[in-house]
Amino acid sequence: MKLTGAQIVMECLAREGVEFIFGYPGGANLPLYDTLPQYPKIRHISVRHEQAAAHAADAYSRVTGKAGVCWATSGPGATNLVTGIANAWMDSVPLVCVTGSVVSWLIGRDGFQEADITGITLPITKQNYLVLDVDDLAQTMREAFHVATTGRPGPVLIDIPRDIQQQETEFTYPETVDIPSYKPVAKGHSGQIQKAAQLIKEAERPLILAGHGVIISQAYDELKELAERAHIPVICTLLGLGGFPGSHELFMGMPGMHGMYWNNMAIGDADLVIGIGMRFDDRVTGRLKDFASNAKIVHIDIDPAEIGKNVKTAVPIVGDVKAVLQELNPLVEPARHEEWMAHIQKIREEHPSIAIPNVKKILPQYVIQQVYEQSGKDAYFVTGVGQHQMWAAQYFWQDNPASFITSGGLGTMGFEVPAAIGAQFARPKNLVWSIAGDGGFQMTLQELATIAEYELPIKFAIINNNFLGMVRQWQHMYYEDNLQSVKMLQPDFVRLAEAFGIAGMRVSEKEDVIPAIEKAIRHPGAVVIDFEVEQHEDLFPAMPPGAALAETVDQPKFEEAREPKKVGTR
Repeated sequence: MKLTGAQIVMECLAREGVEFIFGYPGGANLPLYDTLPQYPKIRHISVRHEQAAAHAADAYSRVTGKAGVCWATSGPGATNLVTGIANAWMDSVPLVCVTGSVVSWLIGRDGFQEADITGITLPITKQNYLVLDVDDLAQTMREAFHVATTGRPGPVLIDIPRDIQQQETEFTYPETVDIPSYKPVAKGHSGQIQKAAQLIKEAERPLILAGHGVIISQAYDELKELAERAHIPVICTLLGLGGFPGSHELFMGMPGMHGMYWNNMAIGDADLVIGIGMRFDDRVTGRLKDFASNAKIVHIDIDPAEIGKNVKTAVPIVGDVKAVLQELNPLVEPARHEEWMAHIQKIREEHPSIAIPNVKKILPQYVIQQVYEQSGKDAYFVTGVGQHQMWAAQYFWQDNPASFITSGGLGTMGFEVPAAIGAQFARPKNLVWSIAGDGGFQMTLQELATIAEYELPIKFAIINNNFLGMVRQWQHMYYEDNLQSVKMLQPDFVRLAEAFGIAGMRVSEKEDVIPAIEKAIRHPGAVVIDFEVEQHEDLFPAMPPGAALAETVDQPKFEEAREPKKVGTR
């Protein structure tokens, strides 16, 4: 059958099982929008800024495991996607981004709203395409989804001139994809897997560092089986949170710059570190030459470029985490490491890290902890970036897989509002919280209009300290308290929410924190809660920049505190 280029795009999206497109129209992608009514099963979500389209598609993908789809027009529409594309690139999130371009005969002539978006995004996409022949469009679309979702996932961009969208051709959907230069390896090398099993057998102080790859490959059962079989404590990276149940006795929380003190010390004491679907990021390792200096490293990752990039690896295993663990687990001999667990527990008791002072003022970590405790086991939590993000990660001891959605590698402020939109569309029947910074919230707050338009019941907890909190803390700790450009002039968040037709609440007393959270959860629609928290609360534990994990500074002692977390408790 003959279809226009725009119809081919939609037909391919339909065959790929796409449910939602997050986008914004403009002159160069109008043919795509003109075709939308012909495909009523695919729902277009109109955001207020293209960056939000990419972030919403990103979060939708993280929750569902499917490729997220976003659209933009040429020029500024396309460049507005760039932050969201870079965010997905750093966090290995599959996106298919379709941009309209100026008509093909104007490309390179500086036509109105022209930008070389394929050139701009070359370093932050797995692949990108400029389609100059309508006959190539179906194959390109098919390849884009294949590349985005296989191997190490990531974003793919397709730039389509307006005239190509309007031209007709005979449509044939490619059922298979064969890209000679792209052959990702899923199965691990059997010899290397046997070596890993031997090291696990010999280890007396083993640790697992579980990353985003566990969630991407949905290797939840396999990771749990390995940890239980060999009795190995599991530390989850920021993006690995939700890959291992938080209520499990072997779950240790997060490592690194603002991770648990006990984890950072344990990494230095370990004789074996098994990195699973993680990349030994600098925020996890600290000073590289001092990272896990007493340990042998087993590294399992689907991307061979990550193996040995940052740390010396004794046993590298390239492959899909789920497939590798399925082969590794039967080879692992059952073991117990009671002395090792007791050693870690002793550090935990001496340095509880996330115990909360019993004070009258509203501490941000108390608010976040209460959001978790009041929300139930099936809720999803989205964060922005900054102090509130790290507190949200520290107190995330939940069991619901893939329920912690945050910007990791790029650290994108403003992620919290549009990402909550994507998460809510992915899980329309579940409670979705956006734990937001007062600074980041203002970067994308225009998306409250999207939330109101689509009647999304997202709950916002704005951790409002009137500062760019993380930057203030760094200036305080490392720049002689020279506070520059970090004090925030705030709008009235309650009235702002109400201007969009969204319920707003302000909480300035500690005794009102829990009632406000409970009221928000009961409310059938969206709610914005402005929590006026202690302005100068610092985030601990904290590893100074350029320092080693062993130099982590635990939180200052305080007289009255809650009971520190016990192993296996939330």
